[in-house]
Amino acid sequence: MRARPLSRSGTIGLCSPSHIPLYEAAPGQEIPWSREYKKITAAMEKEGFSVVQAENMYKKTWGFLASDQERGADLNQLAADPRVEYILFGGGEGAPEVLPWLDYELFRQNPKRVCSYSDGTSILNAVWARTGLETYYGQDPTLFTDWIDYNRRHFEGHILSDSMEVHERNSPWLCLSPGRAEGVLCGGYTMNFALLLGTEYFPVDLNEPHILFLEDHQMFGGEDHVSAMLGYIEQSDFMKSVCGLVFGNYSDSPCPNLYARLRVLGERQGIPVVYCDDFGHGANHAILPIGRRARLDTEGGLVYLQGI
Repeated sequence: MRARPLSRSGTIGLCSPSHIPLYEAAPGQEIPWSREYKKITAAMEKEGFSVVQAENMYKKTWGFLASDQERGADLNQLAADPRVEYILFGGGEGAPEVLPWLDYELFRQNPKRVCSYSDGTSILNAVWARTGLETYYGQDPTLFTDWIDYNRRHFEGHILSDSMEVHERNSPWLCLSPGRAEGVLCGGYTMNFALLLGTEYFPVDLNEPHILFLEDHQMFGGEDHVSAMLGYIEQSDFMKSVCGLVFGNYSDSPCPNLYARLRVLGERQGIPVVYCDDFGHGANHAILPIGRRARLDTEGGLVYLQGI
């Protein structure tokens, strides 16, 4: 199931399940993660969009976050609001706590495009797996204040339309295990995805082949940490359904140890594996649709097929 694209003058719903956003900075105040939402909403409105901010978005009930129930209520609020066409939120920590409080039937009955990245992995995959609604991985609200052409083209091709039928690359693809695969896309930030496996919030059909996309970054953990997360994924029942892997940006510098680990995974599982810098925590924020059927060719790239 795929929601309608965001219209050019449509309404964006903002919430914050993984961090406490800052509305406006005092003079000289340092802005954490560039999350000054007065500037973000102004940038959205300048492009012709209306903005709805969720009721509990700025609460600090737990000191470091709004409560899990409040954050879940915010997502449900935006899902139920008939004005909102597109739900967008950023990363941080805390999204897994929200999963029990989501009204999945509400998302099913009111389909709209939902996008995030990083910690948002948990919510995006759970909403898709529990409802069948495609969600979108790769971008967050801060990009509206500092667009680069590549990121904007993905926003226009996946959120404002369905025109991006072939994944647009912005970096060389390093083939670590050659081959071709066809399956349903899912994935995101490595740790969140690994921890989601086997829970009631990710009831995927293991008879359905999946193309897994993952990303991580050296600022969050070394290559040993990434390897451990890959180990959890490899040991899961879900891995039996994985027919291909695309790994996104880990570092702006070469990371031969990670390449070697991914090569081992590909050879051990007998699946094609590529590494690229198109998505993740770097400058490039390609969007990957979770729940979309795709064909992966380590030489030819990624082609989007019929949705499921």
